Amino acid sequence: MYKPVTPLLAADTIIELADLPGRPFVLIERANPPYGWAIPGGFVDVGETLEQAAIREAQEETGLNVTLITLLGLYSNPQRDPRNHTVTAVYVAEATGTPVAADDAKLCGVFSMDTLPEKLAFDHALVLADYQCFRRTDKVAPLR
Repeated sequence: MYKPVTPLLAADTIIELADLPGRPFVLIERANPPYGWAIPGGFVDVGETLEQAAIREAQEETGLNVTLITLLGLYSNPQRDPRNHTVTAVYVAEATGTPVAADDAKLCGVFSMDTLPEKLAFDHALVLADYQCFRRTDKVAPLR
């Protein structure tokens, strides 16, 4: 039977820390290429929903148990991941506690839009700009 070749599927989660003033969010510094700071996330496993993958990846990389709030958007530019054509669903979530780097996260950091690290991985500068707009207007990312 014919099996189509399709992009890889991922889920990422912007984790807001609800127990800190201003609800800063968590980024991870990647331990593997492509290097840089990134929104926690990873590939969807077979038999898993996008939402399950987002929650699992957030927990694996930061140690935080998250509650998903909304789907921010879908990002599918074939050049967004230099390794492969990867489509990701990005969620906004909340958690409490202190993030701890694990899995393929070298470090965890807590940031605001005013304190972003210089080197962001993938298309995460665009995603975080969409997140900033969402926080100002309650509108999710535009269709791209």
